[in-house]
Amino acid sequence: MHRKTPLLAVLAALALSPVTAHAEPRGEQDEARRDLRAGNVQSLRDIERRVLPTKQGMQYLGPEYDPTAMAYRLKFIRDGRVVFVDVDARTGRVLGESR
Repeated sequence: MHRKTPLLAVLAALALSPVTAHAEPRGEQDEARRDLRAGNVQSLRDIERRVLPTKQGMQYLGPEYDPTAMAYRLKFIRDGRVVFVDVDARTGRVLGESR
């Protein structure tokens, strides 16, 4: 019975402790949601629908969001080379491509 007491104390402490993962913002993802809700930017889905078909032969690796620039950076790979496509999140206009 004494062996269960420390385990129960640990479980109780974990159950009562605040969950910091939910208390702190998750960074760029939260910023993108906030800007989208405020009507400042287009949704990532809309941006992807417009840009991905123009990148035939490239594998899409995913996005990043820069809240300061209000821009998405879409990451692709082709033939072992990484390609970044920067897109204005407000207008959906492609700003540039870098390798």
